[in-house]
Amino acid sequence: MSGTEDRLTTAEGLSGLSDQGQRCELVDGVLRMMSPAGGRHGAVAGELFLQVASYVKQHRLGRTFAAETGFVLRRDPDTVLAPDVAFVSHARLGNFTRHPGYLPMSPELVAEVVSPHDRWSDVEAKVQLWLRAGARVVLVVDPQAPAVRACWSDGQVQVCSEGFLLLDDVLSGFQLDVTDLFA
Repeated sequence: MSGTEDRLTTAEGLSGLSDQGQRCELVDGVLRMMSPAGGRHGAVAGELFLQVASYVKQHRLGRTFAAETGFVLRRDPDTVLAPDVAFVSHARLGNFTRHPGYLPMSPELVAEVVSPHDRWSDVEAKVQLWLRAGARVVLVVDPQAPAVRACWSDGQVQVCSEGFLLLDDVLSGFQLDVTDLFA
């Protein structure tokens, strides 16, 4: 290896950095530093997690993962992303229920809460990474708008700024209360 390839980081290298308290993601072997989230971001992400996790647990659909859970989407070069909220069904999770490291899969549902300093081109690139890796829906939650944009794997896009967003295709019978999300 020579040139840029010498500086590529692996998922295992990223894992070592997390022990040092740094928030990073890894895209094609390149580290991307992330600033801590602000209060509004945390409140919206917390409410989103609460709604999804409560429904998933009540209906025994799988597992819901909170922010900072890493998912390995690709190897060589490695891509590891950590969404604000993720859902993985029992079928997809399989034997990885108690897996201590980054999960080697894409969740079915991913939610990314947009921070004021996020660039839209970066947000869109991340949506495409998730969808190409196998996510069925990526929710882009924008507290500044406020609105939720659901990007489906079949190319459909739905935008909802109040009321309920039906996510029945991924979580049977679930409706995200968008009004409560931004209350």
